[in-house]
Amino acid sequence: MHYRKFGNKYYVRMDRGEEIISNLKALCESEEIRLGEVKALGAVNDFTVGLFNTQEKKYHSNNFKFDAEIVSFWGTVTTMNGEVYLHIHMSAGDGEGHVYGGHLNRAVVSATCEMIVEVSEGTVERKYSEEIGLNLFEFID
Repeated sequence: MHYRKFGNKYYVRMDRGEEIISNLKALCESEEIRLGEVKALGAVNDFTVGLFNTQEKKYHSNNFKFDAEIVSFWGTVTTMNGEVYLHIHMSAGDGEGHVYGGHLNRAVVSATCEMIVEVSEGTVERKYSEEIGLNLFEFID
């Protein structure tokens, strides 16, 4: 992973074989990014995305292993219990135009991944909601 900071934005390049989520988390930890927005594009060949079942209050994941273009990648950087917390959604398409996506658990870069992390001042903590079954934004004064 290579990156440069310009103003409040980090421009990031990840290379073939790198795992996106673990690298993004490492960047946020090393640069002390506590609040931000993430967007990206590129290509992957092994990714796991999930869907949250609201009745069961749990995720169901699917793993895909084929050459795919990232067609949508957006998420947030917040904190939970003082630690970096990533919430990312990604969709990726195959050579026939079929798109698969959801909550991103992991993705391995097949060619490159170009990412922008826009940092905001402040902190938004996460707190688990028993009612919903998810870690929701918790605004602390």
